[in-house]
Amino acid sequence: MDTGILILRLLVGLLVAGHGVQKVSSHLGGNGLDGGTEEFRADGFRGGVLTALAAGGGQIGSGLLLALGLLTPLAATGTVGVMTVALTVKWRNGLWVQHDGYEYPLVLIVTAAALTALGPGAWSLDAVLGLTPYPLWWAALVLVAGVGSGLLARLVLHRPAAVAPVDH
Repeated sequence: MDTGILILRLLVGLLVAGHGVQKVSSHLGGNGLDGGTEEFRADGFRGGVLTALAAGGGQIGSGLLLALGLLTPLAATGTVGVMTVALTVKWRNGLWVQHDGYEYPLVLIVTAAALTALGPGAWSLDAVLGLTPYPLWWAALVLVAGVGSGLLARLVLHRPAAVAPVDH
């Protein structure tokens, strides 16, 4: 079981971190910080560079912590938060990723919560530091705090769509 958890943590954590790297640099196929900034603006978010840096930094930090199995509930909360924002952006496109839907963010949200419920496994920094096991209720807290922070970020940073004036 520990081997499976390690593989899952490494895969999900490094993918989330890599996605963050793409937001803030030209590495891993990213479009640089300008490209990350433009992506957020195109999706209707305020803040420009700061929004891209916060999202990218959040993804890099939470992804690396998750991959290392360090402070797993905090790492999972960060992952759930940034992926909740992504889910809200893609919501209008439906579930399936082939139509730019929210399938992938949803998988990452549920996987991060499941890793909290399972624990980071014996091959983790949490285990080395004696931080495990985490109580099962941490998984519920991760979902509530992660989804809540993602929705709050969306509420605070997203610009409402412009409404065309009505001629009478």
